[in-house]
Amino acid sequence: MYKTILVPLDGSRRAEAILPHAEEMALCSKAQIVLMRVIEPTPIVVDPYDPLPAIYETHDIEFQVRQIEGYLAGIEGELREKGINASHRVVQGPVVEGIIATAENVQADLIAMASHGRSGLSRVFYGSVAAGVLQHVDRPLLLIRARTDGPGE
Repeated sequence: MYKTILVPLDGSRRAEAILPHAEEMALCSKAQIVLMRVIEPTPIVVDPYDPLPAIYETHDIEFQVRQIEGYLAGIEGELREKGINASHRVVQGPVVEGIIATAENVQADLIAMASHGRSGLSRVFYGSVAAGVLQHVDRPLLLIRARTDGPGE
């Protein structure tokens, strides 16, 4: 049924809750899983009271990419050990747009992701990637709500 399943991850255990579901679907349909992570641009802060404003970038993008590549490659290796064809992508830009563009680029038949289940004020302040993807996607979307089991997840 599916040939390519796109699985966006953000490095959290909550986001990884989708993996067993995606694995099962990939094994049943002999689909490839494409893991991905989006690096959002770092906001540039300029102090209006500084006579010579300095622009500070707090994150070294190359370092971030290397860390994320290692993280995704580890999961990719685990999938391959289970007999699943897997690859990964790291993209930069706004998260929702990055997910949708990657889905188009890899010709994903399905996007599978976990929702952090935010509601109320936290959703207003942080937004909802799942809601954004749902509103703009042109292909099937599998969403599971990840449970909150403890701190740091």
